[in-house]
Amino acid sequence: MKALLQRVVKSSVTVDGRVVGETEQGLVVFLGVAEGDGKKDADYLAEKIVNMRIFSDAGGKFNLSALDINAGLLVISQFTLLADTRKGRRPSFTLAAPPDKAESLYIYIIACLERSGLKVQTGSFGAHMVVQIFNDGPVTIMIDSRDKFSV
Repeated sequence: MKALLQRVVKSSVTVDGRVVGETEQGLVVFLGVAEGDGKKDADYLAEKIVNMRIFSDAGGKFNLSALDINAGLLVISQFTLLADTRKGRRPSFTLAAPPDKAESLYIYIIACLERSGLKVQTGSFGAHMVVQIFNDGPVTIMIDSRDKFSV
């Protein structure tokens, strides 16, 4: 499971011309679920997302987490994070979990994030979405649940 975090000052997601999720200062979390991922992967990512120190303190250092600043979270499903681009010019998405499994884990990680007490907004799973992001920094961080096995 992969999460691409973008630190934002403001963001929103629109489906069919209607805003379905938005946040002020916080994180946009693009989430890709891979074949073979499970709840342990989601638990790992949720803990990393809320505790990753990528917000600046008064001295300008990355010492604060989403929890520390009461950040908003905008979580958007994005299977394209699992693109395999090693061969040819068209990406393959065979590494991504099937939609029913991916949606189940997407819903699960949202529940995990909500338990942190942070305000969580979402996109619409499987829909064509227009995402507006005002990246802060810019700060963009990739977290892969499979990294938990390599430390």
